[in-house]
Amino acid sequence: MISELVSFALPAGMSREEVIAGMREVAPNWRRNPDLIRKTFLYDPEAGQTGALYLWPNREAAERAHDQAWRERIRAKYGSEPTIRYFETPLVVDNALGAIIDA
Repeated sequence: MISELVSFALPAGMSREEVIAGMREVAPNWRRNPDLIRKTFLYDPEAGQTGALYLWPNREAAERAHDQAWRERIRAKYGSEPTIRYFETPLVVDNALGAIIDA
C-alpha cells in the first residue's frame, strides 16, 4: 500500500466554512474511485493550507487520480501548486473499523 500526502496553499481570506464546503463538494467523487482505500481531509488554518492523506493499493493508482487534469483544477480553483509525497505503508491500524490492514 501507498500513503500519499497532498497539500496546497489556500487563497488569502478563504474561510474555514468555504474550505469545508469544498471538501464536502468533492467527497462523493472520491467515494466513487474504486482504487481509493481511504482519504482523510486536512486543513491548517494557521498555515493557510489544505490537503489530504490518501491510502492507495499502489503508487500507480495514486498517480492516476492526481494526474495533470487534477493539478490544473487545483491551480484554477486555489491558485496554488499541489505538493505530493508518497510513503510506503506496510500496516494500518484502524480502530474505527476494529481492523489491522496489512499490505
